[in-house]
Amino acid sequence: MPDRSTRILRGLSLFAAVFAFGLVMFGAFVRLSNAGLSCPDWPTCYGQATWPQHAQAVAQADAAFPGRPYEAHKAWREQVHRMLAGTLGVAVLALALLAAWRRRWARLALVAAAVFAAAGVSMYMRGEHVFSSALAALAIALPLATAALLDRPGAWRISVLALGVIIFQAMLGMWTVTLLLKPIVVMGHLLGGMTTFGLLAWAALRFAGVGAEDNRFAGLRAAVVLGLVLLAGQIALGGWTSANYAALACGYGPGSFPECLGQWAPPADYHQGFVLWRGIGVNFEGGILDQPARTAIQLVHRLGALVVFCYLLALAWRLARRGLRLGGAALALALLLQVSLGVSNVYLGLPLAVATLHNGGAALLLFVLLANLARTQPRRDGAMFRGLDARR
Repeated sequence: MPDRSTRILRGLSLFAAVFAFGLVMFGAFVRLSNAGLSCPDWPTCYGQATWPQHAQAVAQADAAFPGRPYEAHKAWREQVHRMLAGTLGVAVLALALLAAWRRRWARLALVAAAVFAAAGVSMYMRGEHVFSSALAALAIALPLATAALLDRPGAWRISVLALGVIIFQAMLGMWTVTLLLKPIVVMGHLLGGMTTFGLLAWAALRFAGVGAEDNRFAGLRAAVVLGLVLLAGQIALGGWTSANYAALACGYGPGSFPECLGQWAPPADYHQGFVLWRGIGVNFEGGILDQPARTAIQLVHRLGALVVFCYLLALAWRLARRGLRLGGAALALALLLQVSLGVSNVYLGLPLAVATLHNGGAALLLFVLLANLARTQPRRDGAMFRGLDARR
């Protein structure tokens, strides 16, 4: 039987993973409702811990940020998203500390990382950006180094690694605002959220004992890993499509799918569509690319979706035939759901609910693949965990 600390880790990792999934969904809702710049400062919103709610506070907000008039229906979304992200950060810190608790040096390193992160935010708010960046770099590096050096099973080390990732994710959230929705940062923020969810989901699966009794499924491991790599690339393409406001570049309704703008080969500018860096100071809200560049992004996203669909469908069949019937069926169902949501986005003109669910569908696919990967790994037993706990 697992010891008490392992049972607590199991519950905490499950809570954090479910919370992270919800946060991915809510973050998509914020982005897709064009609320990403509704709070022009960070981490406050118009200088407040929450958001302006009274007439005098709104007047002060408009005077302080004349270029960004206050929009109440958007500001609360962005600031609530930040609050939820902070809550997840605290949960991940607790998870990492518990995973490293029996190693004094690791415990101290993680406490130091949390202190550096908090001090970095404080310095950023005072305008000391150089010192803030240095402290943030230390806050990220310490959990990464701790995870690499920790002599514990994988789930423990992944729990520690997640702390470094979520601190970097907070930095990406800050840059999303300060760099005015720069597409490479917005895409990175989406990938960071998915990575955080994936790490927490993997830890939860392994702490729950998901795994094989032996190595009978080891031959499937490489195929599942390749599926994860392809899915990560497609998620990045989806983030790039969204960040450049290219989701409806092929139009919507009849003639928008499988054709694009009623054509099989519409004008497309692939060079401009995939310029990753366009300098500092450009406001990307609403997008700055012309129609051919956005069309190119949408066409590449569709091509990527076709490749991922074919591979994952074949993988689902292979999993089912090799004995992982439930995992194969879950993968096929999640894949069909995600494709249906993507096509619905185009035909229906990107409804907010469907577009948000499309992001959730990507996270669901990620979880299903991770669950299948866990099933190809030997299950660790509680005795091994207790043996490691006894070491100093």
